[in-house]
This record gives sequence, structure tokens and C-alpha cells, in this order.
Amino acid sequence: MDTGNWSQVTEFIILGFPHLQGVQTFLFFLLLVVYLTTVFGNLLIFLVVRLDSRLHTPMYQFVSILSFLELGYTAATIPKMLANLLSEKKTISFSGCLLQIYFFHSLGATECYLLTAMAYDRYLAICKPLHYSTLMTPTLCTKIAVGCWLGGLAGPVAEISLVSRLPFCGPNRIQHIFCDFPPVLSLACTDTSTNVLVDFIINSCKILATFLLILSSYVQIICTVLRIPSAAGKRKAFSTCASHLTVVLVFYGSILFMYVRLKKSYSLDYDRALAVVYSVITPFLNPFIYSLRNKEIKMAMKRQLKRTWILG
Repeated sequence: MDTGNWSQVTEFIILGFPHLQGVQTFLFFLLLVVYLTTVFGNLLIFLVVRLDSRLHTPMYQFVSILSFLELGYTAATIPKMLANLLSEKKTISFSGCLLQIYFFHSLGATECYLLTAMAYDRYLAICKPLHYSTLMTPTLCTKIAVGCWLGGLAGPVAEISLVSRLPFCGPNRIQHIFCDFPPVLSLACTDTSTNVLVDFIINSCKILATFLLILSSYVQIICTVLRIPSAAGKRKAFSTCASHLTVVLVFYGSILFMYVRLKKSYSLDYDRALAVVYSVITPFLNPFIYSLRNKEIKMAMKRQLKRTWILG
């Protein structure tokens, strides 16, 4: 290929949902309400756990970290999506696109690791209750949380480095709702089989490994719970896992189909719909799952409201 005729692309156009052009304003307000609710809900859970000393246990510390993580995870994509819904020129710079990909994938990887850590915490609490306090110490909890963040932030560095070296000289229209590896790679003016393979290997190791670890934890949890003689004991044990398991199923159910595949075998609309699930709907549902289904968090919220009302 003649590299002399290449004109380097400096910005991309994010097409979003081109078939819904007539309802852009409605989608903007709908997404805005969802985003504000996501921010308020996750921020509320984070603050309640931090302010209420009764929730200073490993399980709720992980919940608060997850809520804080969701704030950054949604901030990486939704504000730009909102701006594009009202703008005729739906552009993003090349460097801005790479930054969006980096933060979206690094925070997504951090969530995978954190959900795995939460499953391990529940495994220790249910399968080894007598040793739980000595095994899951505050120090270990902090180390696990730091490890999740560091592992997540380092995760997409190799992929970003490879993409940044690719030439982009022709089409600059991203067939997606935000910048992501697959739609950006499809625009490169050279063979990207190495990038696709690296992306597949990293995502497979990251997503499948954490999912299998979570699955392994729950298999052992279920086996332990089934041996509990009383029905009330079984319900109590399962109730401590229900919220986490719900989040895992929604989150992994979408990212497994999106990222653990070598070839693009689904329609663009299918990919966009999956992207909405793991980038918008899952963070939106998390506060409701962890607050409405959790008595301790609801009681902590009531205590904080009473304290605020009394002090006010």
C-alpha cells in the first residue's frame, strides 16, 4: 500500500444510533435522567457506607468501592454520549478516543476484579465462618482493593499502545455509541489481525478467568448452603449473595458476548444494544440492587437521614 498518499485521521465521528435520529432529544433527556440517577444512587451508597460505622465490614467496603468505581465508569462514556445526542457534529479527537477507550476498559477490568473479590469474600463468610474475621482482615481487604485498581489500570495499556501505532487514513465514522477497540480497529488502514488477537487473548483471560473464579466461589457457596439444616439459615445465607450475584449475571452476561469473540458475527445494532447494557443499564441498576434488596444499607440510610435532620 502506498503510504505516501495517506492522510492521517485526527478525529472520529461517533454515529451512535443512526436509525433513531428523529428522537435524539427524547433520548438525551432519558439518558440524562438515567445518568443523574446513576450518579446520585452510587454516590449515596458510597457515602452511607463510609459514614456509618456499622457498615465498616469487608462486604460493605467492597460495595462502596464498587459504587465509587461506577461513577468513573459511567463518566468515561455517558457525558460524551449526551453531548453527541444534541450535536450535529458528533466528533471526538483521536487522542480523546484513545483516552475514552483506556478509561472505559481499565475501569471495566477493575470491576471484573472487584466482583471476583466480592465473591471470594462471600465464600469465606459462608464456607469458613469461624475463620472469616482472621482471614478477611481490614488490611487484606485494603490490599485486595488496591490490587483490583492497579490491575485494572494496567490492563489495557498494551492494547492502547498497539492501537496508537496504527495508521488511520480513510473512513473515520465509528459504528458504535462510544469509542471502543472493535469499531476503531475496523477503520485502520492496515492489517489488524495482531490487534484483534491480542484484544481477544487479554479479554478472554480477564473476563473468563474472573467469571470462572466467581462461578467456582458460588458452586462452593451453594454446596455449603445446601448443607445448612434450617430453611431460615439457608435464606439468610443466600440473601447475602443475591445482590452480588444479580450484578454479576447482568454485567458478565453482556460483556462475554461482546468481547470474547475473534470475529464480528453480530449486527451493529446488536453490539450497540449490548453496549447500552454494560455501560449504562448495569451501573444504573447497581444502587437499586444493593439498596432495595439490602436491609442493612436501608437502615443505614434511615440513620443518616435522621442524623442529618436532627443536626439540621
